[in-house]
Amino acid sequence: MALKGTLKDFGIADILQLIGQQQKTGVLLLTQKQDTVAVTFREGNIVRAETTSRNRKDLIGSMLVAASLVSEQQLEFALETQKRTLQRLGDVLVSQGVITDQKFKAMVQLQTSETLFKLFAWKAGTYEFEQKEVETETTLTPLRAESVLMEGFRRVDEWPVVRKRITSLQMTFERLKDLPPEELKKDDFDAALDDAFAEEKKSVNKGEFQSVGENERKAYNLIAAGRTVQRIIELSALGEFETAKALCNLINLEYAKGVPPAGKGGADFEADGSRASALLGVVGRIAVTMVVVGALLFIGTRIDFGAVKLGGRNATTYTDPAAQRFASQQQLSRLSAAIDLFKLEKGALPIGLTELVESELLSADDLHFPWREPYFYRRGDDGTYVLLPPLR
Repeated sequence: MALKGTLKDFGIADILQLIGQQQKTGVLLLTQKQDTVAVTFREGNIVRAETTSRNRKDLIGSMLVAASLVSEQQLEFALETQKRTLQRLGDVLVSQGVITDQKFKAMVQLQTSETLFKLFAWKAGTYEFEQKEVETETTLTPLRAESVLMEGFRRVDEWPVVRKRITSLQMTFERLKDLPPEELKKDDFDAALDDAFAEEKKSVNKGEFQSVGENERKAYNLIAAGRTVQRIIELSALGEFETAKALCNLINLEYAKGVPPAGKGGADFEADGSRASALLGVVGRIAVTMVVVGALLFIGTRIDFGAVKLGGRNATTYTDPAAQRFASQQQLSRLSAAIDLFKLEKGALPIGLTELVESELLSADDLHFPWREPYFYRRGDDGTYVLLPPLR
């Protein structure tokens, strides 16, 4: 299987999808300027993702120290032992009783996931896949390529909402009230029943940004005077996106208050915004410009996010038609990306949009969100297609 070229011609998402569908085993080498990332596949699943130019803070040892799981002295001693014995760092730390095997594997999994999603921010570079046998990696749970792509879509959808609240890595927080007892937590089905039969309808519905889960509790417990978003991310071991989202939820539910950094504009998350834009560009071939980002921030102030459930399309309501039109533009991008993936898998365009649902690329709600009527789609004989919002 010869797979080599530039990322402008064949996007990262397309490459992952192809290798995953073909269930290939080998190493995908991606290079951009001075950065090189090696993604190892076994039977189409990702079993390792490493960068040769990783910053010190991204090294597994540094991550363990930052999360207060290992001290600097323990790490230095383990590294010296590693040099003498040629053992893996994880094996050394576990054998010395510094960390449990389960905790070390969880950190390796986090490191790999963070490396993969940062990879989607690349706008240019080269790739080359070499099909060969690879060593079995028992530390990492294999990741399906399709799962990585879907997680990327989810982050693209939710990052703008998160960044509206968490504007800087240097923000700090104040607790406003105690969290409800954990034993009183209800699942989404029970919460939905309560909302449906309540005598007085609540002003907002429960959703991904209106609930307290394990991540929110962990983030809440890490809030302390002077402790920044960056430090909470390091200590939580949840990753940048999941930690920021949990803090956003706590602010939305008024369990915590964000305190902007003194004398700073809070543009630390600019890299993440460009990462989401790059992912949209790779998967959907969409040119996301600063004009769109500005429009998103403007429209974001006019959307009733309490009524938006990002995980479920059919319950969404808007307070402004402009927001509905903007959401439709984003949904057209998702539909186009799904059509491209369908063509990559099947070798031909779908006859109708329902085939995307049958192939489990989208849900039935995606075919008309945020409208009542479905989108217009027509496949051409020349390999092109027409995709338009419904007539209003």
